[in-house]
Amino acid sequence: MQIKMSKKIIGNVFFVILILVVLFVPPVKAFMIQGLMGLGLFKPNVDAEILPSTPDLSQIKFKNAKGKVVNLNELKGKVVFINFWATWCPPCLAEMPSINKLHQQLKNDTDVVFLMIDADSDFPKAQAYMDKRNYQMPVYTFASDLPKELFKGSLPTTIVFDKKGRISFNEVGAANYSNPKFIAFIKQLKELKN
Repeated sequence: MQIKMSKKIIGNVFFVILILVVLFVPPVKAFMIQGLMGLGLFKPNVDAEILPSTPDLSQIKFKNAKGKVVNLNELKGKVVFINFWATWCPPCLAEMPSINKLHQQLKNDTDVVFLMIDADSDFPKAQAYMDKRNYQMPVYTFASDLPKELFKGSLPTTIVFDKKGRISFNEVGAANYSNPKFIAFIKQLKELKN
């Protein structure tokens, strides 16, 4: 009887520790979310309507670690994939492999631009994360204020602009961006006439 009780207590303690680790250790939580993505959950909703209003792109700027500033208005004529993320955010870390896979497929395509916006503005930490995982995605941070239509502060947030500079996709939360339906969506935006 005492052995059964001890095994039950040990099992309960182990279960509680496991739950606490999943809740409070970002890489573990990210790993769990990635597993759910592998099961087909967290698909980006590309069927949503294009948002009716797009902010003035000439006022939206990002900069990289070398200080180079990118103005969104200058990127008209290209499909622009923007992801707001942070190294401490488990859903951000969970979706990063799928974004990297999408980036690898499209990195030589001059009609598609990727901007990975580090919400913490900590270039060394963000770049160390990218380097550790051999991700080649360009890291940027804010160089101007952002309109609420673009970013409300929730991480991760992913926005895709079409070639005319209109918001064609805006999703808050983790998603699998290497999903074939999303890749087809990006290719469809590329084929739009300017």
